[in-house]
Amino acid sequence: MRKYRNQKCSFDGMTFDSKHERDRYCELRLLQKAGVISDLRCQVSFRLVPEQREPDGTGPRGGRRRGRVLEKAVDYVADFVYVKDGQTVVEDAKGVRTKDYIIKRKLMLWLHGIRVQEV
Repeated sequence: MRKYRNQKCSFDGMTFDSKHERDRYCELRLLQKAGVISDLRCQVSFRLVPEQREPDGTGPRGGRRRGRVLEKAVDYVADFVYVKDGQTVVEDAKGVRTKDYIIKRKLMLWLHGIRVQEV
């Protein structure tokens, strides 16, 4: 059983995390066919925090050795990105607003100037 009772489902050869997300994709596809929106993309990744590494060092044969990763990068993956009226729109099909999501949404606005629309 999934944590938030959502069920993965497929449509048009794509897998979605929930029925709500799948239904929104179908709506956006219709809007794109009607010419209301364009450039519809799914699962678009935005980098919020780069990975953190130890300083580079010198390898045993004198070459450069990259420092080990201390902290992995943090990315926000938007459910949908499209263009409407010349503006890029980032959407997230939300059922539950987790603490992680809220922090990432705020970082998207602060770092990228993008306000995530919740549907």
